[in-house]
This record gives sequence, structure tokens and C-alpha cells, in this order.
Amino acid sequence: MARPRKSDQLREPVATDEPLVDLAAVRAARAALPEARVLAGASELFGALADPTRLRIAAALAARELCVSDLAATLGLSQSAASHQLRVLRDRGLVRARRDGRLSYYALDDEHVAGLFGQALDHVRHTMEDQT
Repeated sequence: MARPRKSDQLREPVATDEPLVDLAAVRAARAALPEARVLAGASELFGALADPTRLRIAAALAARELCVSDLAATLGLSQSAASHQLRVLRDRGLVRARRDGRLSYYALDDEHVAGLFGQALDHVRHTMEDQT
């Protein structure tokens, strides 16, 4: 087992001018932190959704499965641009494809992705209502 870094070790508070730390709260918060690789994956996922075009694609695919040409026409994109953005979303596990003859149809990967996307939109709408 790796030895904890000095910065990870908790000390009992001593009488100083430094703010006191609630050791139980710090331990509980640290125990609740996801693994670094899980956080890195989440960062990649959110990074993929940080692009307005990819968000528009996700919104269209949340409504229904679409082929590239229908998606491009829906969003006013070239087929090349739509394909490129779909590849980014597929690489991050946000979108899946299925073949039907010569066409590939795209959809959000699963209910987790649809839920994440829906909750993000709900949060933004809620925040916007609070600001008015």
C-alpha cells in the first residue's frame, strides 16, 4: 500500500492563528470522493458536452433516433460536421449507432445519458427562472 502524502495526512488542530479544521468532516468528505479515474472520465464526458453543437445534437437525439443526413438537416450542419461531432460523442460513450442497410442511425447511448442531459437542461431552466 502506498504511503499517504504529507498533504493527505490529517493533524489534530493546535492553538494557532490558522482556521480550525473539522477532522470528521474532512475524513467523511475524502471518503466520499470518487476514484481519480472516475473523475477523469466524468471530466471527459462533461468536456464532450461543453460544445454547443454537440449539445444541440444531444437535444435532437434525446427526441428521437436520427441518421446523419437527418441530423445535419435538423441542425443546419454539413454531413461532415455532424459526423465529426457524432464521432466525438460516440468516443465518449454518449451516443450509440446502429446500422440499417447503408445508413447508420444515432441515439443517446442509454437512459443515464438521457437523464444527465435532461437534468442539465432542467437545472439551467430553473437557474434562469430564479434570475428573472
